[in-house]
Amino acid sequence: MDVGSRIELAVHDIGHKGEGVGRYQGLAVFVPKGVPGDRLLVRITEVKKRYARAELVQVIEPSPDRVRPRCPVTDRCGGCQLQHIAYRKQLELKRNVVAANITRIGRLKDVVVHPTLGMAEPWNYRNKAQYPFGVQSGRVIAGFFAPGSHDLIDIDVCDIQHPVGDAIMRAVKELADVLAVPIYDERSHTGVLRHVLTRIGRGGREAMAVLVTNGPDLPHARELAAGIMERVPEVVSVVQNINPYRTNVILGDASRLLAGRPYITDTIGDLEFKISPVSFFQVNPAQTEVLYAKVLEYAALTGRETVIDLYCGIGTITLFLARQAREAIGIEWIEEAVRDARANAEHNGITNVRFIAGDASREMPKLVRDGVRADVVVLDPPRKGCDEPVLEAAAAAGPHRIVYVSCNPASLARDLERLHALGYRTVEVQPVDMFPHTAHIECCALLVKA
Repeated sequence: MDVGSRIELAVHDIGHKGEGVGRYQGLAVFVPKGVPGDRLLVRITEVKKRYARAELVQVIEPSPDRVRPRCPVTDRCGGCQLQHIAYRKQLELKRNVVAANITRIGRLKDVVVHPTLGMAEPWNYRNKAQYPFGVQSGRVIAGFFAPGSHDLIDIDVCDIQHPVGDAIMRAVKELADVLAVPIYDERSHTGVLRHVLTRIGRGGREAMAVLVTNGPDLPHARELAAGIMERVPEVVSVVQNINPYRTNVILGDASRLLAGRPYITDTIGDLEFKISPVSFFQVNPAQTEVLYAKVLEYAALTGRETVIDLYCGIGTITLFLARQAREAIGIEWIEEAVRDARANAEHNGITNVRFIAGDASREMPKLVRDGVRADVVVLDPPRKGCDEPVLEAAAAAGPHRIVYVSCNPASLARDLERLHALGYRTVEVQPVDMFPHTAHIECCALLVKA
């Protein structure tokens, strides 16, 4: 098998990026847009020692789970990887990915992995978008990058974004054209407008538009802000974020308010949260409630417990737990997030909670030395998972239960194995589909003292 050769491939699984997986001459072959059950003609694009990559040439025999994608640019856009797979099958495949990771990476047996909790309507669910801007044939365009590239695919509507977010993006495209706002060119590092970030709250009744610029100067800033708010009446906040660096990181360190207020509000259950341009907040509010209900179930609080929430962000999970615990403590290393968390606690009238700004691996042992004993510890780390000192500190606090919220099944499986070595046993894992039609998987795991 050589690069350029065409082969017939039977797809039997999906990979962690959502690509179809088949076997040929003893090698795993990965092909984007493959569906388990497909028989495909593919062209080999890369050959390694243990695997190969290919591109789809023809569907010889489609899987019964192959469907026509709703989005017309899904084959070119990097946003969705699974729109061509029936939604019920997506849920099944995601559950299988979680179970396989726990077995292969975590080397754990007899862990119950439940069926994935999906959405009744898995469209228009995202309350946050980051649209890169560009110029094509003299016209301002915006959308998303093609997979593995910075080739910008121009769109007007994205089927997984909230319609208000798309409306903001279209308004900025129109205004940037009319006002001749210079668009950023990443090759030459010139121009002004780089991205537009949108945040949607209260089911679309409040929205924020963040204009990310290459420097502090934004021509026609007032006209831009006024035009956005006129065209999209749900917008209550227009912010300029300044990112002058050659980087793929979207937001810079400095922001200034152009119009409205510096935050929007959103609710999870009956709690209300203030969200700034840089706040971490789950992007799927409906499924966030499903996920947090599972966290509460696994925590099994009676009102007498002390709960410690590591990686607490702006305090969303911490505040949910605090109402059913004796005391809740949140630890977060981003100071601005801690300020938001304290403000959210005050805003919601929750007084049995405190937030600590610092590294969890250092702050957790301090609490233990000060005599704090955690009954429940919640871990909600970024994609890379928990650093070893954080896991050691969590176990040293002696909780009866650990609830682990993860956005990466591979790092979850690795950390579950580490926690087993520290004296904890994984009882069960619940996948939650926070990101329909994409390869991303969220999980909630329950561990108890062995």
